[in-house]
Amino acid sequence: MIFSDSDQPDVLGFAPPFAVDEPDEPCLPFVFNTGHSGSVYPPGFLAAARLQPLALRRSEDAYVDRLFAPVVAMGAPLLKAHFPRAYLDVNREPYELDPRMFDGRLPPFANTRSMRVAGGLGTVPRVVADGQEIYGGRLSVDEALLRIEHLYKPYHRTLRALIQRTARAFGQCFLIDCHSMPSSSLGREADPKADIVLGDRFGTACTPDLIEAFEEAFRARGFVVVRNKPYAGGFITEHYGEPNLGRHALQIEINRGLYMNEASLAVTADFPALVESLRAVVGTVAEAFTAPPRSIAAE
Repeated sequence: MIFSDSDQPDVLGFAPPFAVDEPDEPCLPFVFNTGHSGSVYPPGFLAAARLQPLALRRSEDAYVDRLFAPVVAMGAPLLKAHFPRAYLDVNREPYELDPRMFDGRLPPFANTRSMRVAGGLGTVPRVVADGQEIYGGRLSVDEALLRIEHLYKPYHRTLRALIQRTARAFGQCFLIDCHSMPSSSLGREADPKADIVLGDRFGTACTPDLIEAFEEAFRARGFVVVRNKPYAGGFITEHYGEPNLGRHALQIEINRGLYMNEASLAVTADFPALVESLRAVVGTVAEAFTAPPRSIAAE
């Protein structure tokens, strides 16, 4: 781990709030991120919640950090949250906040009118993914700002630093934002239901070659793949995807039914095979996009 933000004082009950798994030798122009895979629930949060822990966990992209763990040995860093999405969502603007959740007045720069806030899924979520209210009462504004200052901002500083370091070394960076989706979110019209949804903000967040390479690699291994529906990519994909500057971002959503029991949240016997398939897909794509780091090329 190389970034001091993850070593800051743990004032919110995480030890630490997130981590970077670093390769022994960075040799890929890729950064992988699992910002919704955190599963550490502080006692104070559980006490304030009206939901049982299993219900809170339904917002997690459970085990996605483990699904993509092999990318580290392949030569790419993996940034992963330990705090849960129900507590703080890093795939939002920093201040997408619902004023109905808080005692006191939010700062004037808060975005209180986004569609995500209206749906209860702001930076500090009001509901879990299936629409159940998280809290039994209101939170203080200071509590929301504390989470943003000590979790959200350090997380994004670390992600930005990884992207910048990779871009300097390789001349470009491909950020892969890794998520999972409930099979129910695909709707009845999805027949057959997608195994993988690739989101590039409708062609604005990365070169077409990147999404095409992932789609082809997934399809070659028998996965059903769709683009941008129902997930086109959130704040991270939109914010960090700057293809004109050589910084590309792609969101990958994996159907949870492929690797876990969605009721109990237990992994199934299919989990190891999916890990291997993802490793193979990343390897195939990486071959097409890997050039030597600039320092090596100069030698």
